[in-house]
Amino acid sequence: MTYLIAAVAVLAVLTVLNMLLLLGVIRRLRKMATRQSAPLTISDGLPIGASLPSFAATTVDGEPISQDLLSGHALIGFFSPTCPPCQELLPQFIERARLDPGDALAVVVSDTAEEAGDDVARLREVARVVVEEPSGPLQRALKADGFPTVYVLGPDRTVLSHDLPDPLPTSR
Repeated sequence: MTYLIAAVAVLAVLTVLNMLLLLGVIRRLRKMATRQSAPLTISDGLPIGASLPSFAATTVDGEPISQDLLSGHALIGFFSPTCPPCQELLPQFIERARLDPGDALAVVVSDTAEEAGDDVARLREVARVVVEEPSGPLQRALKADGFPTVYVLGPDRTVLSHDLPDPLPTSR
């Protein structure tokens, strides 16, 4: 009789543990589904209406770039090769930069040049490209705290948007 009571108690404990594990799996699956269906978020950085702060850098082609060298409407994007949302947004940024007659600046944030190589090659066709380490000078100057960060600038170098509008403003 005691063996029967012990067996029932062990089965009851195992059943409760199984239910707890199952609830944990369900909760994790719900979180994963929410993350996958969430819209692509772009980091805000500088607020809309803010003036572009001073910055200076050198592109991968050895060309100097600063806020004074941007003319007309401009598009600035910060990307990281290890950031999945960045990889989703990159083709849209490239397309917008290709369609827009204004300046485009892309900052690829990476620990190594090899890691940034593919993104640099893609972006180089449509934008001036700067590669810098995490928390580099351009990130700090333009308050790009997360990835991706996108700025659409007006001719007066103020932030018009953090999104990639379709189409970009074309008046100069």
